[in-house]
Amino acid sequence: MRHVLTHAAQLGQILKSRRRAVKLSQRALAAKLAISQNRLSEIEADPGALTVGRFVELANILGLELVIQDRPAPGRAQKTEW
Repeated sequence: MRHVLTHAAQLGQILKSRRRAVKLSQRALAAKLAISQNRLSEIEADPGALTVGRFVELANILGLELVIQDRPAPGRAQKTEW
């Protein structure tokens, strides 16, 4: 699934949804990150303080790929890949 982030608050919900989709509990994911379950709960609720390094680590564990790219020019239709 493709998500376009426009603000930090979206990130917590995306991470939480993905964690559930791959059937990991907060406790299990926290163990993989070597953090407490409470800290993971805080990250999901308020991801604004998440470091880039920890974000990349979380994405990797959850099987997510991070892509940074230019935004399409306004008024220009995006191509849909099939």
